Amino acid sequence: MKPQSDLNRKIVEDLYCEALMLADEVRSIFDLTPVRDIGEAADRLRLALSVEGLRTTTRVMHVLAWLLNHRAFYAGELSEFQLRRHSKLPPDRAPEQTNLDLLEPETRALVLHSQTLHQRIARLDAAWRERYDMQPAPILRLRERLGQAVFKA
Repeated sequence: MKPQSDLNRKIVEDLYCEALMLADEVRSIFDLTPVRDIGEAADRLRLALSVEGLRTTTRVMHVLAWLLNHRAFYAGELSEFQLRRHSKLPPDRAPEQTNLDLLEPETRALVLHSQTLHQRIARLDAAWRERYDMQPAPILRLRERLGQAVFKA
């Protein structure tokens, strides 16, 4: 069975809602989890929380930016050419297992959830972009100009 590669407004909206809820969870877990202990083990935990918190936050923000660009496209605020040019999802930096081992299970699950969401969006992005690889850029620009001319008339 071939996975669905066509994006539509509903898919983008559903993923956007999921990403917003994830962003809120990430903020609450990483902002509100102080390590009050002292010593080498506590320092390693603080470092793991900082590193994986930054990676997780960045990952979720990249996903949200990608989704916001697609929402703007469906709202008519970005052209398809602009979307293709400016909304490539950056590659992910995977969490380090040594850091994950130090985190609470709930925090670890959140990090892995953000990674899974990024992978889903990356597959959608790759499939969406794949259809443009078959067409030369000048043809896309011509289509864009024709589409704008038709809507102005």
